[in-house]
Amino acid sequence: MNKQVFRLGFSLLMAFWLALFSIIPPAAALTDEQKLVSEVWRIVNRTYLDDSFNHQNWAAVRQKALEKPLSNHEAAYGAIQKMLKSLDDPFTRFLDPEQYRSLQVSTSGELTGVGLQIALNPQTGKLEVIAPITGSPADKAGIQPRDRILKIEGFSTEHLTLDEAAARMRGPIGSVVTLLIERVGEGEREISIVRDRIALNPVVAELRLSDQGTPIGYLRLNQFNANASMELAHAISSLEKKGAAAYILDLRNNPGGLLQSGIEIARQWLDSGTIVYTVNRQGIQGSFEATGPALTTDPLVILVNQGTASASEILAGALQDNGRAQLVGETTFGKGLIQSLFELSDGSGLAVTIAKYETPKHRDINKLGIKPDKVIPQEAITRDQIATKADSQYQAAVELLTKDSVVAGKG
Repeated sequence: MNKQVFRLGFSLLMAFWLALFSIIPPAAALTDEQKLVSEVWRIVNRTYLDDSFNHQNWAAVRQKALEKPLSNHEAAYGAIQKMLKSLDDPFTRFLDPEQYRSLQVSTSGELTGVGLQIALNPQTGKLEVIAPITGSPADKAGIQPRDRILKIEGFSTEHLTLDEAAARMRGPIGSVVTLLIERVGEGEREISIVRDRIALNPVVAELRLSDQGTPIGYLRLNQFNANASMELAHAISSLEKKGAAAYILDLRNNPGGLLQSGIEIARQWLDSGTIVYTVNRQGIQGSFEATGPALTTDPLVILVNQGTASASEILAGALQDNGRAQLVGETTFGKGLIQSLFELSDGSGLAVTIAKYETPKHRDINKLGIKPDKVIPQEAITRDQIATKADSQYQAAVELLTKDSVVAGKG
């Protein structure tokens, strides 16, 4: 009897494995295109933040992606994009070899194009501007944070991925791209932008005297690229030697960039304390700490607005929660997810949401943003009026720093 039960159980087990292998071919039998799809599937399976994979059977998604023959790389790329789309996460995305190289270049400090940081609004699904890069063609054309991009060269953006939208906005230097923009309270309008090479000097630094005679170091940080931490450290050192007694750090329209860059810059302002907590899908909290000493202990005000996102929010939240800085301006964008970039076997790339972050006081700011200590609405000003008397947010920061109680004891 026991032998019969054993034989029956063994037969059922063999039938299960045979059925399984009839559905999914063994790795050796996969084509190069199928191997690429499987490579992406494994990375997401191992690292993605949501272990429910948007409440679906992730193994079944792989099975479906490999059912049809993939005749070339383009077919494989299409299968990968369809697979990733099922996660409903605009930040987890596939980058073909050209897009991957372009992303690597942009974080290294060089860029060509229109100079827009974009995102898909998770509530509306619409393509939105996080921020134009300061001094870029898009910035000079007047595009603003939260502008919705409805059409690119007459083509609707309704069903485009972030990378497809970015690809349509790219083009040769000197060529023109026309965008249909929708702005809250102003309706729709077309804006033509001439593509150009974009200088990504991430730091602007000046020593200014307030009306009361206080020497204030004004620092504008445009993005967190590979040069940002070193450039900002040099700027702070120079301003300290010139006698700065207080600082304004302008993070308005800074869409973020490299997480490590944001952490390194936070350390420049803190002697000690937690900078950020990271939470992965196991719920494990990692943390990044200040290592001290700070480059300066002078009073600090940070300017933020709706275009302050990602690594900018990590920095602002760290300095606000540690009592190192006061925030002035508007509630920030609210991107609290962390992506990791993987290079694939054919030279393409994969960005995967691997964790979320919390501020030192365990605030989850994703889709919520960080509220400043002093709320000052953004007024319509020109690029030349930024950080002048016409800039009410900047003026509010100066007023905070020139109060006797703030700069008392500076010697």
